[in-house]
Amino acid sequence: MTLKIYGVPRSRAFRTLWVAHELGIPYENVSVDMRKGEQHHPAYLAVNPNGHIPAIDDGGLVMWESLAINLYLAKKHGGPIAPRDVSEDGMMTMWSFWAVTEAEGHALKILYNRAILPEAERDEATVAASLTALRKPTAILEAHLAGRNHLVGDRFTVADLNVAAVYSYAKPAPELFADAPRVLAWLDAALERPATLAAREG
Repeated sequence: MTLKIYGVPRSRAFRTLWVAHELGIPYENVSVDMRKGEQHHPAYLAVNPNGHIPAIDDGGLVMWESLAINLYLAKKHGGPIAPRDVSEDGMMTMWSFWAVTEAEGHALKILYNRAILPEAERDEATVAASLTALRKPTAILEAHLAGRNHLVGDRFTVADLNVAAVYSYAKPAPELFADAPRVLAWLDAALERPATLAAREG
């Protein structure tokens, strides 16, 4: 059965569409548009009762939580983005959890207040607070990338994909990266990959 990915590219489903393109696996993109409130429709709540995007149905296995989905798909299908051993598996999981815990909420506030909300509703005080909160995790990421181009191993992996997907939300605040040139170069490289560009199309 073909993998079903629920959501639209302009949502967290982008992350799972991205990993599917990196893995070269066929999928069906089932549109669930949050702007129309479709994540609260009964048909979708039967898939993900949390009412969040994305979810997948992989031959009867239903999963929520985009970064967990990505780790699962990488380990199932293998290849260069997947862990080679249990140590890499642990590190990829660590970086994915770290991105959610330390960065995602703050980065989302930047995205909303610099790019998504109407001008009259944007709050630069919220952006400033989010930038302050992101200084430490960004410095940690900058230090980790010293002497390396990727987070785990010697290649682009699902760890890079998951963390870059989160950090992409902060791109509307270039001042965040003024003291983190390695992070910016790493993020730009991830966001310019062919699979990334293909995922934006769905």
